[in-house]
Amino acid sequence: MFTYEAVRDWEARFAPLLADQLRARRRGQAQTSWYVDETYVKVHGKWCSLYRAIDRDGNLVDSLLSEKRDMDAAQRFFKQAVETVGSVPERLTTDGHNSYPRAIHEMLGYEVLHRCNPYLNNRLEQDHRGIKQRYYPMRGFGNFTSASRFCRAFDEVRQFFRFRTTMKQYISLADQRRLFCHRLDTLKAMFLVA
Repeated sequence: MFTYEAVRDWEARFAPLLADQLRARRRGQAQTSWYVDETYVKVHGKWCSLYRAIDRDGNLVDSLLSEKRDMDAAQRFFKQAVETVGSVPERLTTDGHNSYPRAIHEMLGYEVLHRCNPYLNNRLEQDHRGIKQRYYPMRGFGNFTSASRFCRAFDEVRQFFRFRTTMKQYISLADQRRLFCHRLDTLKAMFLVA
């Protein structure tokens, strides 16, 4: 019999394993132009910042949930993103938050071209819809650990089932179905290994 506690226990056990395996598969696949922004997620009645980055083609670079939106959080995010992807971007676009310029220079170096323009970041603002649409019906998270675990695993699984590798790539519905079934089988195999 399924209970909420059983599902919660499975999520606590398998979500980090799954996210780590999917993250390892993405290593070295991000483009050299990143778009970085943060969105807000309610955790135990308090707003927390979910830092997210995508590349020029809309593929996930990384995500990190932080209790604060400050210099330390931005530095942790950039450090984790470089470790995940395995390389430093050539160009980085942000919305112009005060902590970004210093965090970029300290964590990524002065060679990175930093563009501050909220309108250039619209593609990432639209990409936030995925996590927001899943998050709104839940009316927030109960604690920070489970929120962080969920956000990371959700972004990784969403990226895994993304069929396009470039923004304007056309994939027929039949090919999308075939790819979905193949990726679902791959995901099931990952669960059996875990």
